[in-house]
Amino acid sequence: MTTPVGPFEFFNAARLWALLALPLLIALYIIALHLSKRSGIRYTNTGVLNAVLPKQSQWRRHLAVAMTLCSLVMICGAWARPVGIERQPRERATIVVVLDASLSMQATDVSPNRFEAEKTAASDFINRLASKYNVAVVELSGAPSLLCPPTTDRNAALTALRMMELREGTAIGEALYVAISAIDQAPLGTGESTPAPGMIVVLSDGSNTVGRDAVTASAAAADKGYRVYTIAFGTQNGYVDLDGRRENVAPDQQMLREIARSGNGRALDAASVAELDDAYAELGSDVGYEEVKTEVTARWALYALAFAIVAALGAVSMAARWP
Repeated sequence: MTTPVGPFEFFNAARLWALLALPLLIALYIIALHLSKRSGIRYTNTGVLNAVLPKQSQWRRHLAVAMTLCSLVMICGAWARPVGIERQPRERATIVVVLDASLSMQATDVSPNRFEAEKTAASDFINRLASKYNVAVVELSGAPSLLCPPTTDRNAALTALRMMELREGTAIGEALYVAISAIDQAPLGTGESTPAPGMIVVLSDGSNTVGRDAVTASAAAADKGYRVYTIAFGTQNGYVDLDGRRENVAPDQQMLREIARSGNGRALDAASVAELDDAYAELGSDVGYEEVKTEVTARWALYALAFAIVAALGAVSMAARWP
């Protein structure tokens, strides 16, 4: 259990009582300075005295004392076992890939078209994930469906991707609820007693056209501890011909950013296959690591050593009477 103290946290914050010695040391230093100014000089020939004992720089003395005190602060902090945040490889997770299968994905502004490009990039992303991760695939359309439940079988997930077909409608909110349900049902690994962390990656080019609100659904995922990441795929000039009319199908980047924000995730944009690969690579870095609290006593001890070295150099400088 950690205890916050100002901007820091400590495993043994009670040990910080040692810092109470610092005000006493500072008071003693001020008193010593005051007494040194009041003491007289018995040797009256000050010219000879100045030649033999040149005046020392006051700033060196103050610096040495200040660095010594800083070193003591760091040592006391290290004794209290400070807490830091470190990125560690995630051993397990459940990743739900939500892919847009709406008719707008047949736009050819991305070669050969958005739909085929997203499936290829998603396949590469799934293959890069750690083998212990559960992976699920959700088809995003007017009636979203779970094509592959959470599994460590990569062939099953890739087969589900290949089976996807274009359909009408874009129900992002409903797709998120399907993804949440999939994570809830993810199997526990051998010897595991708690569910793995859940993450949802949504790739889409459109707005929510049917079903429940997407931002509300994303917030519901966040409430369960599942993060939602989004990728806005396609260019602003993308179009499709539907019922004899040409429709612009520019990605709704603002909505996808709102979905990611409410889901405690990140929003990325991709206007080409290369950018989509880069986006998945970034997300792979996010989902592949987790931030954990860990003891950083050694780091604080290093800071204490650095302050002590500066203090020692200041003391040596005064003793040697360097210019």
